[in-house]
Order: sequence, then C-alpha cells, then structure tokens
Amino acid sequence: MTAFPDFRSPRWAALSALLTAGVLLTACGSGSDGSGNDSGKPTSGGTLTFAVGSDAGCVDPQQVGSNESIYSVRQIVDSLTDQDPETGKIVPWLAKSWDINSDATQFTFHLRPGVTFSDGSKLTSQVVKDNFDAVPKLGALGTLAQGYLSSVKNTVAVDPLTVKVTFTEPNAQFLQATSTHSLGIESSASVQKTPQQKCSDGVVGTGPFVLKQYVQNQSITLAKRTGYNWGSSLWTKKGEAYLDKLVFKVVPEPGVRAGSLQSGQVDAISSVGKANEAALKGGQVTLLRRANPGVVFGLGINNSRPVLKDVKVRQAILAAVDRKQIADTVFPTGTKPATSVLAHTTPDYTDLSADLAFDAAKAKSLLDDAGWKAGSDGIRAKGGKKLSLVISWFPNAATNQPALELVQQQLKAVGIDVTLKQNQVSQFATTLQGGDFDLVWGNVTRADPDILRSSFSSKLANFYRLPASSLDTALSGQAATTDTAKRKQLVDEAQKLIVQNAYNVPVVELQTQLAVTKRVHGLAFDSGSRIQLHDTWIG
Repeated sequence: MTAFPDFRSPRWAALSALLTAGVLLTACGSGSDGSGNDSGKPTSGGTLTFAVGSDAGCVDPQQVGSNESIYSVRQIVDSLTDQDPETGKIVPWLAKSWDINSDATQFTFHLRPGVTFSDGSKLTSQVVKDNFDAVPKLGALGTLAQGYLSSVKNTVAVDPLTVKVTFTEPNAQFLQATSTHSLGIESSASVQKTPQQKCSDGVVGTGPFVLKQYVQNQSITLAKRTGYNWGSSLWTKKGEAYLDKLVFKVVPEPGVRAGSLQSGQVDAISSVGKANEAALKGGQVTLLRRANPGVVFGLGINNSRPVLKDVKVRQAILAAVDRKQIADTVFPTGTKPATSVLAHTTPDYTDLSADLAFDAAKAKSLLDDAGWKAGSDGIRAKGGKKLSLVISWFPNAATNQPALELVQQQLKAVGIDVTLKQNQVSQFATTLQGGDFDLVWGNVTRADPDILRSSFSSKLANFYRLPASSLDTALSGQAATTDTAKRKQLVDEAQKLIVQNAYNVPVVELQTQLAVTKRVHGLAFDSGSRIQLHDTWIG
C-alpha cells in the first residue's frame, strides 16, 4: 500500500485521526475475501450482473445521490483520494500526496503522472480545476458536491500536475470530500456538457470501467477500461479490473430480485429486505451487511410549514415514533434504531437515545399544549382544521413503504393524520429544492460529520427551511476548526440542537445489505457503504 503523505503540522495528524470511523461489516457465510467466499485464485474475465431496485434517472456521479445508482456510476470515475472503510483514514488515489496549510484554507494536491481518461485525454491540474469550477453550475442534483466546495475561493493549476484549492474560510471537511464519488474527476469534455446532458448521456472518467449503455429505468452497462493502471492505494489488484463487463438491471420488486439471484439469472442483488433473508441464507448465496455512516433514515421536516413551525408539534412527532418496532419489523437483521441524527458509525457521533425514546403519552401531552384537541375520530384539530400531514417518499429501497406505513400508524395513535405520497426517485432533489412537502423520508450517507452542515445549515441549500439559529454557529464552527476536541464538541452541540428542537425526526440507521452468489469474490464495501468492483472476480 502506498504510504500516507506527510502532513505539515502535528495538528493535521490529529485531524486525520478524527476522520476515523468505526464500521460494522458482517457476512453470513465463511471465507477469506470481501464477499465471504473461499477465494481461490482470482481469474480475469466474465460478466457480473447486479439487480438493483431503482434508477435515479442520472448517470453522472457528481449528480447522483441514490445508493443504487452510485453502485454503478462509482466505477466510472476515480477520486483524488480514497477513505479506508476500516480506519477512516484518507489515502492516495489520483493524488499521490497533498499539503494542507495550518488553518485548513488551502489544499494542494500532487497528481499521479500518466493517468488518462477513457477518451484518451490526460489528467492534469487544469482538468481538476475545470471540475471544481463547474460544480456550482450543476443545479438541483449537484447539492452534495456543491456543499463540499462551499466557500471555495478559487482553484489554481500551479503546474500540470499540481492543483491548489483555496477557501475563504477554514474547511476541515474538504480532504474527506475529495474521496467521495460526488467529487469524482471527469474529463474536461464531460465538464463542458450541461448537467442534463451528463445525466442522460453519462460522462468520461479515468475509472476502471467505462459506460457503454444506459437505458433509463432498465439497465446500466459498463465495460472494463483497457490499460487502467492507477487504482486506489487500498485496492489489492494492480492494473485493470478482473471483470470484463458489469450489467446493472433495474428490478423494483425485492421478491423478484431474490428469485433472480437464486435461479442464477443475476450474480448479486441490492436492498435485501427482511422478508427475503430466510430464503437467501445458506446454499449458494452470501449476505453482506454494513452500517452506513451519515444522516440516518428519518423524516426531514419542512420547518416553514405553519403547522410544523411549532416546536411542540415537531417534538410530538419525534416522541410518537417507535423506532425499535420499525427497525425490528421492517429492516434487515442487525439494523439499529436511530440514537441520533447521525449513525453510530459516523465520526463524532453522540448517543442521544434518551431524547429519542418512544413516548406516546408525551406526544399527546405536547399536542394538547399546542392546542390540538382530539376529535371523535381520534384525529386532532385546532380552529376547525385537522392535524393532517403528508409524508413524501421515493421507492429507492424496499423498506421505505412498510417503514412509513408503521410511522403512519404510530402518528395516528397520537392523533396525527398522515398521508403517504409516493414520488419518482428522479424527483427527490427537485422535491427538496421546490419545498412542496410537509415531511420527506430519506437519509444521506457520508463518513464525516460535516454532512450535518450540508443538510441542516440555513446558510446553504436549506432544503428543510430551518430558521437561522445557534445551530448555524455550531455547524459553521465545526467546519472551520482544526482542533479535534473542539470539532467534536461542536458536532455534539449540533446533534443535540437538531434532535431537541426536532428539526428532523431520526428513525432508523440505514444498513446496506446485499446478496451475492458463491461464485462472486472480492466484492467490497467502501467507506460510504457503497461498493467497489475493481477487485471483484467470478469463479
């Protein structure tokens, strides 16, 4: 493995440590490789067919936020850095080393020589600059990338293989951000396309696979990149990938996905639900699980809605949700109820389980205090208007609907009438941006606590319409400090403010659960619980 670059001050050694996250990785089965199989000797060639449950309607890594689309498009692009899923440390990838100044306002990356895009063009510092300069123009689907580059002052190509990124204020999260798919590096020709063109036509990357065909809501087909020789320092295999071809088929029904795996029509499936676990265990199938870091699955609240501006109503919703019942009833084995707005695998997570305890009596009391009185049908009303809310959701995971049906029942039990509104997966970003929702079901995966700032700062996209408050101070402060103890304190404060003010209703930690046949070897999770297929082989 390539050696880590030297940081230029002791405090940066400490900052590197704060990026360390504990992870949960289990496999139901035995074996020595990432898939839990007896690996034998790796062989090249073959096609891996992967059934996923949904399609985000976009094949641009910089604009995709849905895990099931990230699985495929991640293979097209490389990033400047990578993040070790076991330690959280940032390691070399397209950048062989980097320097960071003492207050985290300037990041200088030294690129590997000889890297090319699949169209034959070279990776240079100018290409990286073109990528970062274009991020603010991505629009609604580029919010993750835009958040990572917020407060950027400029990006300068110092020489052909040296690029310097300068921020107007300290930005401690940026190094980890360069390891994400959202800042995956695309060719200059791709960057010049409109965001819509990149979504529909795809992009040219330096990654180990190349996009060959995209049929929306049906399939994504990738082919091995010939001559690839600049993989992440975390990867076992040097040079080209083992597999010749990857096919991601969109199969919305979880039972059909499971049946396709058992019959040998596909080699791997995503989003294995609790109902299919028993049928898949044993035999020729291995289950892979990993808890996702970042913002947990929960209800994002539109805090500008008149009813939801009342903190007591929001707190009542928080108290009325029985998280354990939802986790145990709907989600895969091992899934944990939310104990904070952050998953427990996220750096600087704080256990707020006491604040998230199920308490129906408390919920009713809060609604009474807010002036909402129960009617003859059990639904509360005030001023002649019923307490009715709509939860918008998207079918990008089989657990979404059953989880929300339980939430619906639990809220009805305290007098809140809930309607569930299903939207297309491709509408997720535009729904948030437009603000036409009461509550929205979702999560955001990232192995850094700055995901709270991206999601809840009123100074950024502010999809949840939070008012300016002391939360902004905590979120901005944690992004600005290089002091690990101070950052932890501010992240702790931010979590408490979000939960105690019920700006968001955390429900359950997302656990990625995949199933693969025994012929699949070396399928590995990355730090965000997505998959990396360079080292994967079939035998």
